[in-house]
Amino acid sequence: MTPHPIIEAIIDLSAGACGGTACVLSGQPFDTAKVKMQTFPGMYRGFLNCFVSIYKQVGLRGLYEGTTPALIANIAENAVLFMSYGFCQNVVRFVSGIDRGTELSDVQKACSGSVASIFSSLALCPTELVKCRLQAMHEMEASGKIASGHKNTVWSVVRNVLRTNGPLGFYQGLTTTVVREIPGYFCFFGGYELSRSMFAHRMGRDKEQIGVLPLMFSGGFGGACLWLVVYPIDCVKSRIQVLSLVGRQEGFLKTFMGILRSEGVAALYSGLTPTMIRTFPANGALFLAYELSRKMMMQQFDR
Repeated sequence: MTPHPIIEAIIDLSAGACGGTACVLSGQPFDTAKVKMQTFPGMYRGFLNCFVSIYKQVGLRGLYEGTTPALIANIAENAVLFMSYGFCQNVVRFVSGIDRGTELSDVQKACSGSVASIFSSLALCPTELVKCRLQAMHEMEASGKIASGHKNTVWSVVRNVLRTNGPLGFYQGLTTTVVREIPGYFCFFGGYELSRSMFAHRMGRDKEQIGVLPLMFSGGFGGACLWLVVYPIDCVKSRIQVLSLVGRQEGFLKTFMGILRSEGVAALYSGLTPTMIRTFPANGALFLAYELSRKMMMQQFDR
């Protein structure tokens, strides 16, 4: 028995929130290193140097800087993303003239995820701005861009944004976020579904029955596809969101060209190593939590 569309949307929302929580808890230290290396690429010699420097500066808690807004960001993003993903799949079925509940192709699911990312960007941008500023606050002080002694808490960052830019200040970097998400989530869901299909074909099973490890690998593969495609865009977004703390920043294209002229192509890929290391456990955990929690909730309506 297929649940009512509203109930199904609530299930997708809840399962997405579970996935977002699992993603943050398994990958936050790598995300912290990524943001620091993206924003100040000349300050660290590499991924390990960044990790060691963070540990020496503020201890283990430094690797989890920004965890609270990261949790809020990922729960909000993935809840909206997966709810919209389910809705967009139904829209694709309607446009294609196929029955509700009919399995879509991998490409159709990738397109659904790409469109769904537009909605999730609206939920993600404000919380990710706060997260990125928290993660790069030490480097902002060390580089002399802001005075030392700033409070480094979620609420101090929120108050600063509201005081200097008002509520719309939380959407600095929104255009870049949307530009990143649309192609990124096409690759994310496309890679995930393609990998699941290949496992199902090799194992002679249905996609829902491939097991935990293939499911987690498929999630990690989808995440790797996303980051390899959109990483330079994400680097520009981090710069805009962090450096807007000291004044209004240029838009996406001017910031992108400025990085290319002054720092070269390599700067756009600074922090890629911790990102790729993070993507398999974090996105594997995301999809595992999403699929298992969704399956459990959907089973309540199959009795």
